Amino acid sequence: MSSRTRRWLLTVGRVALVGAFVVFAAFPFAWMGITAFKQNSDLYNPQNNPFWFNEPPTLEHLQYAFTKTRFARWVVNTALVGAGVVMVTLLLTIPAAYSLARLLGRWGERASIAIFLVYLVPPTLLFIPMSLVVTTLGLQNTLWSLIVVYPTITVPLCTWLLSGFLRGLPRELEEAAMVDGCTRLGALGRVLLPLAVPGIVTVIIFSFTLSAQEFVYALSFVTATAQKTVSVGVPADMVRGDIFDWGPLMASAFLASVPVAALYYLVIERFVGSFTLSGAFR
Repeated sequence: MSSRTRRWLLTVGRVALVGAFVVFAAFPFAWMGITAFKQNSDLYNPQNNPFWFNEPPTLEHLQYAFTKTRFARWVVNTALVGAGVVMVTLLLTIPAAYSLARLLGRWGERASIAIFLVYLVPPTLLFIPMSLVVTTLGLQNTLWSLIVVYPTITVPLCTWLLSGFLRGLPRELEEAAMVDGCTRLGALGRVLLPLAVPGIVTVIIFSFTLSAQEFVYALSFVTATAQKTVSVGVPADMVRGDIFDWGPLMASAFLASVPVAALYYLVIERFVGSFTLSGAFR
C-alpha cells in the first residue's frame, strides 16, 4: 500500500470518527428541536417520518410552555440560583486555590487532592446532613437552600482545578510585582487573576451548569411550583401521571439547553485553555 493511499485512508477514518461523534453529540438537540416544533398530529402518527416535519412546523408547544406552565419562572429561578452559586464558589475558591498554590508548598498539592476527593462523595450520601442544615437555617422551600447547598459540590473540584492553574503560572511574575511595591493581595488581584481568566471561566461554567442541571437537592428542598428550577419543574410539573406531553416537554428542554450550549460555544477556547495551560493534570 502506497503512502498516499495510507494518508487517504487515515483522513477518511478521522473524518468518519469525528462525524460519528458529532452525530452522537448533536442527535439529542436535533431530536428536541424537531419534536418541539412538530404538530401533535404529525408527532403521534406512527406512519410519519419521526426525523423530519411531515406537516408544517408549529409554535403551539412553545406557547403552551410559556402560557400554561411556570416555565418562564423556572428559567428565572435557575438563573438566580446559578448566579448565586457562581458568586459563592468564586469567593471561596479563589483564596483557597491561591493558598494551596502559593503558601503551602508541596503540602498544597496534597491538600488540593484531598479537597478534590470530597467532590467524589455522592450527593445522595450527603442528603440527610444537608437536609438538617437547610432545616436548621429555615431555608426550606426557598432558592437560598440551593445556593447554600450547591457550593459543597462546586467548591472542592473548582478549588483543585484553579489551584493547579495558579500553580502553573510563573512565580516570578508575582515576586516582581511584590518587589515593585504590591502587597501579596495586590499581586494576586493585579497579576495572577488576569492571567488566570481561563481557569476562572472554567469555574464559572462548571458552577452554573451544575446548578442548572442538579436534580436530587432541587427536588428535595424545593416543593413549591413557583420556586422550582428548570431541572425539576419540567419533569415534575409537566408530566401528569403516566401522560407525557412530548411536545411541550421537548420544547421546554430545548429552550433550556440552547443558552447553555451557546455559553459553551462562546467560551470554549478559554474553557479548553484552562486544561491545556494549567498544571492541574501534570
